[in-house]
Amino acid sequence: MAHKPSIPKGTRDFSPAEVSKRNYILSIIKSNFEKFGFQPIETPSFENSETLMGKYGEEGDRLIFKILNSGDYLAKADAVILENKESNKLTLSISEKALRYDLTVPFARYVVQHQSEIEFPFKRYQIQPVWRADRPQKGRFREFFQCDADVVGSKSLWQEVELVQLYDSVFTELGLEGATIKINNRKILSGIAEVIGAKDKLIDFTVALDKLDKIGEDGVKKEMIEKGISEAAIEKVQPLFNFTGTISEKISKLSTLLAASEEGMKGVEELRFICDNVTNLGLNKVILDLDVTLARGLNYYTGAIFEVAPPKQVAMGSIGGGGRYDDLTGIFGLKDMSGVGISFGLDRIYLVIEELDLFPKTVTSTSKALFLNYGEKEVFYAMQAITKLRKFGIKVELYPDNVKVAKQFQHADKREIPFAVIVGETEMSEGKFTLKNLLSGEQFSLDFEDLKAALL
Repeated sequence: MAHKPSIPKGTRDFSPAEVSKRNYILSIIKSNFEKFGFQPIETPSFENSETLMGKYGEEGDRLIFKILNSGDYLAKADAVILENKESNKLTLSISEKALRYDLTVPFARYVVQHQSEIEFPFKRYQIQPVWRADRPQKGRFREFFQCDADVVGSKSLWQEVELVQLYDSVFTELGLEGATIKINNRKILSGIAEVIGAKDKLIDFTVALDKLDKIGEDGVKKEMIEKGISEAAIEKVQPLFNFTGTISEKISKLSTLLAASEEGMKGVEELRFICDNVTNLGLNKVILDLDVTLARGLNYYTGAIFEVAPPKQVAMGSIGGGGRYDDLTGIFGLKDMSGVGISFGLDRIYLVIEELDLFPKTVTSTSKALFLNYGEKEVFYAMQAITKLRKFGIKVELYPDNVKVAKQFQHADKREIPFAVIVGETEMSEGKFTLKNLLSGEQFSLDFEDLKAALL
């Protein structure tokens, strides 16, 4: 007996209905990207390992899928390393390529490689799958799509203002009222680490702080202590664990807390500019909130950072995120090229919309009518009409086999096709078609023009 096939954990097959719903989301995201002036690019699904490694922090590096070298991949492996089973060191000699972890680092590589062809500031969008060797769970997959929009070649904070508006435009059109755009600034986090005397522990501090909503205050404190951050320093950041008030009030508190840090105060002023202008311009259905615990565990953010939480009635992780990365292209040799970007998490957005029952019923609509098959002459007559109807953009199809009519009706029912078109000798002799409503059971004899009007 043949072994039942399966797919790897953290990946999925998509049914026609699921693909239709995903395409609905993608069409809204894509149309808004283009409305805001972003241009599409695509990059390979895998990159050279050196392009990706070291760009996402220690945790991110562990989640990158490595690709074994072609042929005898162990031929160049160090025998001592192989014998000692030192897998991390061994990887360097047996894997020179890796599946992309996100779209931002490949985009930075693209900008550096094609800088002579690009007109700056360059606004690009990219919608492609990425891969992460993560533990699969609800809303977290090993293969998933990202939908990114980035601007490089401009340090203007108006770009951040527009990206907040872009989030608002997309989520409003999707009907996700109450989605919250959380904003912070890495300079503020650096300033906090500085004023509490933990500047040398900035990465450990931010990675731990970023987990507040997942492991709670006690869990964050425990992790910080394990990373060598003193209890005295943790005591100084205690106010951050319950940082409440309006955005304006929070910015005022940060100004007081970070008065002794030049970098921290620069972050405060950047936040003030973005939040004030977004507030004055107004948002539709999305909420903007300043979250000082938001750190995002990626090493390349240098300014504003974003994360989008779904409406509160849905228990789901972030459905978008991004930030300013002034130094990213510098690692590939292109200095002074500031960038800022955001990402939409297609798979999580899908789950949120599904849970809130926000997909329009028309998204998964199938063919409008099924032409029944009564034989060769009847099929040719039907196909003439089908061909003309399709030219008018009407979705119709023919049942391909001359089988019992009951089976054909059953097929239409399972496909949720609302109409059947009957073509027999009578219809052919009269130059007509019988249109049957499969929900009500009503049927009408129509000429082609009336048939077309009924199916439009």
